[in-house]
Amino acid sequence: MHNDIKKALEVLRNGGVILYPTDTIWGLGCDATNEEAVQRIYEIKQRADHKSMIILMDNINRLPSFVNDIPDVAYDVIEFSEKPLTIILEDAKALAKNVINKDDGSVAIRITKEKFTQQLIQQFKKPIVSTSANISGDPSPAIFDEISDKIISSVDYVVEYRQNDLSKSTPSGILKIGKNLSITIIRK
Repeated sequence: MHNDIKKALEVLRNGGVILYPTDTIWGLGCDATNEEAVQRIYEIKQRADHKSMIILMDNINRLPSFVNDIPDVAYDVIEFSEKPLTIILEDAKALAKNVINKDDGSVAIRITKEKFTQQLIQQFKKPIVSTSANISGDPSPAIFDEISDKIISSVDYVVEYRQNDLSKSTPSGILKIGKNLSITIIRK
């Protein structure tokens, strides 16, 4: 795992795209503050660039660096969630503009509890994009063998860690928490 992290960090720092296992499914990732790297993921996925992507952080203490005025309930929901949960928060900042929702300035964030991604983000010291490693509209890959050769050949580095893991996870739940404390369930 150490060697994978070292190689992935080099790619992320140089504006590249990685294919990596997350706490949910296999994902495409890049520096969430690098607009060109984010745009490359949109191109790889053949995804409309108005559809936002999730970003991963290693711990809850990073939230204030990337979102203004975080409702207290967001911290509680993240802390007590038993399964991976993505929270959409308004008033994002210090991120690539193409990971921020154009309509309301929101961003989708998940605090990862998975060992590899947590260590990668801790060492990178910035959030990374996490979007399913598939062409837009195709099924999301729960295991490495479900990833198309087209996706694999489009990235700068393919993480070896967990490629043989056949345990299937599902995408995270998604909640939107508004500044007015409204909570909307987007995906259970």
